[in-house]
Amino acid sequence: MDENLIAGTIASMIPTARRELSELVAFRSVADLDVSPRGESEKAAQWIADALRAEAFADVTVLDMPDGWQSVYGFLPGPPDAPTVLLYAHFDVQPALDETAWTSPPFTLTERDGRWYGRGTADCKGAVLMHLLALRALKAHGGVPVNVKVIVEGSEEQGTGGLEQYARAHPRLLAADAVLVADAGNFRRGVPTVTTALRGITMLRVQVDTLRADLHSGQFGGPAPDALTALLKILASLTGEDGTARVDGLAADGHWPGLDYSEADFRADAGLLDGVRLTGTGSVGDRLWARPSVGVMGIDCPPVEGATPTIHATARAALSLRVPPGQDARTATSLLVAHIEKRTPWGARVSIEPIGQGEPFRADTSGPAYTAMAQALGTAFPGQTMRLGGFGGGIPLCGTLAELYPRAEILLFGLSEPEANIHAADESVSVDELRRLAVAEAHFLRGYAANGVGSGQG
Repeated sequence: MDENLIAGTIASMIPTARRELSELVAFRSVADLDVSPRGESEKAAQWIADALRAEAFADVTVLDMPDGWQSVYGFLPGPPDAPTVLLYAHFDVQPALDETAWTSPPFTLTERDGRWYGRGTADCKGAVLMHLLALRALKAHGGVPVNVKVIVEGSEEQGTGGLEQYARAHPRLLAADAVLVADAGNFRRGVPTVTTALRGITMLRVQVDTLRADLHSGQFGGPAPDALTALLKILASLTGEDGTARVDGLAADGHWPGLDYSEADFRADAGLLDGVRLTGTGSVGDRLWARPSVGVMGIDCPPVEGATPTIHATARAALSLRVPPGQDARTATSLLVAHIEKRTPWGARVSIEPIGQGEPFRADTSGPAYTAMAQALGTAFPGQTMRLGGFGGGIPLCGTLAELYPRAEILLFGLSEPEANIHAADESVSVDELRRLAVAEAHFLRGYAANGVGSGQG
C-alpha cells in the first residue's frame, strides 16, 4: 500500500472529523449526577453507536454497566482467520467546574493555532475520531484487514469500575489478540510514544477522633489531644524529608529503564516555581513511573477565615497511594493501613475506609503487535522511532484485560501529550497529532494483519 495514500486520505477527512468531534464535545458527558444530567452521557453514547453503525459495524450495542453508566460496543468482521484487534476509548470527561478559567467555552470546539480546544478533545473523545479516521482510510484503500472490536467507555474518569466488572462477567466480549488503548499520549508532541507501564492506585479516607466535642484551647490546650494535629502527624509520616514515599514495608527504590525524562523538562511540564526542588531521589522516570508516591487528595478542617482557638475533636483526610508496576495494590493497601494505625499518636482512635483501588500494569513488548506499531509510528512520524514510556497514573481496565486475556498484547497510546492540558482548563488536541496517530493506527492494523497470528480470541 502506498504510504502517501493513507496519509492523504486521512488529511482529506480532517474537516469532517472536526465537525464530528465538535458534535461529540458538545455533550456534557460527565459521569457524575452532581455535575451533569445522565441524559448528556446517554446522548454521547448514542452518537458513538450511530457512528459505528454508519461504518458497517455489526452487533453495535449500548451496554448498561454495573456502575449505572453506559459503554458502547461494536464488531467489524475482517477476513477469515484474521487476528482480532480491540480499540478502546472513553467518552466521559472530567468536569469543567470553573468555566471562566477557559479561554473559550469548554463544550464548544474552538480552533486556535493548530489545536482544537474543548473538554474531551484529547481525553478521550478525540480518540474516538482517531479510530474512525484510521478505519475509514483502510476501507477506502482495500478494506480493514483484521477483525475489529470497539469499546468506548462512559465512566472511566470516575474510577467506578463499571467496564471492568462487565468484562469479568462477559469474558468473551472483549477478547482479542491485540488491544489499542487510546487513553495515553506522546511524551512530547511529535515524539511517538507507547506507554508500557502504569502505576496502580489505592485511595483511603482516614478519620481521627480524640474528644467527644471540640474544646476551648485556652481552657484545655496542652494536655487535651487535638485530632487535626494527630492527623497531620500521620500524614507527615508518609513521606521522608526529601519527599520520598515512606510506607512501612513498601519498597520505594524501583528503577525506570526506558525513556529519559530530564529534570528541566519535568519542571517546565509541571510548572514548578523557581527555587522549588523536586521531591524524592533517583531519575524523574524512577520517581514518576517506577516508585510509589503518596498524596493528600483532601482534608476536612476549619478554613482559616473565621477560625477560632479550638482543640478539634475529629479530623478527616482522603489519601491516594500510587503503586508502581511489580507491586500489588492489595498488598500496598494493607501496608498503608497498617502504617497509619501504627503511626497514629496518643492512642487516638483512627478509622480507615477504602474508597478505590486499581492494579498497576506492565506490558510485554516482545510480540508482533509492538513490532507492527514501531513500524507504523515510524511511517507516521518520519525521522522518529517509537519510544517506550511510562505513566504515573493508572488505567485499571488494562490490568483487567491482562488478567482476562494473558496472551493479548496491550498497547497504550493516544492524544494526551503535555500541551493537551487534560483534566484542566483549555484542554486541547493537536490536529497534527490526531492526523499522524490516525495514520499510524491504520498502518498498524495493516502491518499487524500481515505479521500477527490470530489466536481465535475474537
